[in-house]
Amino acid sequence: MSTAFEPLDLAGTKLANRIVMSPMTRSRAYDTVPTPVMAEYYAQRAGAGLIISEGIQPSAVGQGYPFTPGLHTDEQVEGWRAVTDAVHAAGGRIFAQLMHGGRIGHPSLLPGDLHPVSASAVRPAGQLFAGAGMVDFVTPRELTAAEVEATIADFATAARNAVEAGFDGIELHGANGYLLHQFLADNTNLRTDEWGGSVANRIRFVVEVVRATSEAIGAHRVGLRISPSNPYNDIAEQSTDELYPALVDAIDPVGLAYLHIGETGERALTLELRRRFSGALILNPFTPDGVTGPDHLPLLDDGTADALSFGALFLANPDLPARLANGGPFNTPDPSTFFGGTEKGYTDYPALSEINA
Repeated sequence: MSTAFEPLDLAGTKLANRIVMSPMTRSRAYDTVPTPVMAEYYAQRAGAGLIISEGIQPSAVGQGYPFTPGLHTDEQVEGWRAVTDAVHAAGGRIFAQLMHGGRIGHPSLLPGDLHPVSASAVRPAGQLFAGAGMVDFVTPRELTAAEVEATIADFATAARNAVEAGFDGIELHGANGYLLHQFLADNTNLRTDEWGGSVANRIRFVVEVVRATSEAIGAHRVGLRISPSNPYNDIAEQSTDELYPALVDAIDPVGLAYLHIGETGERALTLELRRRFSGALILNPFTPDGVTGPDHLPLLDDGTADALSFGALFLANPDLPARLANGGPFNTPDPSTFFGGTEKGYTDYPALSEINA
């Protein structure tokens, strides 16, 4: 049988298999607080070796999309505790992905007079859905040096809240054009202080967030997701082959639970980062013509990665590890229900046992 179904130890967190549920925004936390249907959704997928939650804002200003949950109020912590209790009762493990949208957001989504912030005041191209329709992105406000430090502290506080809420750990979202990625990328970080300019300075924010959250809850409970060369959310990186090895070299001594790479095409860089990183590697492989599926399981057998993360296929197949072991069949995801809505396209995808019955 494939290595995919063997156990894995993530720096003390024991996983029953190496099939990981990728973080996927579903926009069903209508007051930024997790709901009972979210607990059902995650518990249905507890057969994953590890569930990584949807992106969770570590602070109010970090909200990037409508109806996404936070981890910065007591009510949110209580809501997430119901989710983690349900997952653990079903035998699963779950990490909270902490995602600060940075410039990917809109003032209409934020309370009071808050405004999206970023490494620099560079407006992203395009629009986003803000609840009532599509709106143009705005120019973010550049964080002051003091606000950069405060934002690092926000991540550490959210990490403590995650542990209080019962999560087994956290994943820092340093990918897909959100705040951590905005500090890394050339076109979004135009700073000339210690937080920008050279590669050493551009990786500094991510490194300090890694260190602060690791000090707060223990490095064995912290993972980091990156996506080298990913242009999503109007990102352009010119020094990827220098930037990411430097970042991995800087965080490796911390002793993180894992590094999670979202590939955008360069397997050679993935292998180089794997060589440099001492911990476990979770891979979301480059899939230009489809989604991560059974054809990618050999990446575990040949040692390219220690675990694989599955997105859309896990969304539509709550018992995905069993289906992968069985060779299918697989439910087809319905994109019209990906974001927002009711239980339809959320908790009503049938498991194999229901189909067979």
